[in-house]
Amino acid sequence: MFSADIITLFPDLFPGPLGASVLGRGMADGLWTLRANHLRDFATDKHRTVDDTPSGGGAGMVLKPDILAKAIDTVAPADDPRPRILMSPRGKPLTQARAHELAIGPGAVIVCGRFEGVDQRVIDSRNLEEISIGDYVLAGGEVAAMVLLEAVVRLIPGVLGALDSRDEESFENGLLEYPHYTRPQTFEGTDIPAVLTSGDHARIARWRHEQSLALTRARRPDLMKD
Repeated sequence: MFSADIITLFPDLFPGPLGASVLGRGMADGLWTLRANHLRDFATDKHRTVDDTPSGGGAGMVLKPDILAKAIDTVAPADDPRPRILMSPRGKPLTQARAHELAIGPGAVIVCGRFEGVDQRVIDSRNLEEISIGDYVLAGGEVAAMVLLEAVVRLIPGVLGALDSRDEESFENGLLEYPHYTRPQTFEGTDIPAVLTSGDHARIARWRHEQSLALTRARRPDLMKD
């Protein structure tokens, strides 16, 4: 079973959207688990301090290496096979392929950064895999962790009901997904493309593939195979 542990300064944010809809039902059905661990619980002083000023000067604060390392080691001892992930804008971009790899594994331990970042010594010594959800900066890693988990958990067998629909989604076959339509037949003067109501499944499949190619070429040419 996929087991996720979050290390965060804001455990009350979880499960949030991860507890709703098909993801929440999957959790209730025992297909995956989620535990939010409060970083301050691992602090050693009466003020539960978890950060300090950056060495070399500069603005902001940095998460202390001793406190974060203690949290990671407690949540995921050395024999824990789960990957340790740090949500970070400087990490490798999250991809559908990486989501698939994580979905078939035992789970993940996800560190949510705050302030200016995390002491590099913890990243190195605890082998944290830095993952980014986009070229922008958030106030913290919690929302990013939710994005990663939603992308992963929906791929766990049994969480989604219609596997065929997943197979045709954007990025699953290297292309963006084709446009979708539903009733009414006419909406604000525009009809559903006739091919989709023709009943000719071969024509529909060709049309959808052509639409996917056109959309990918226009919006994400970087995805097109050479």
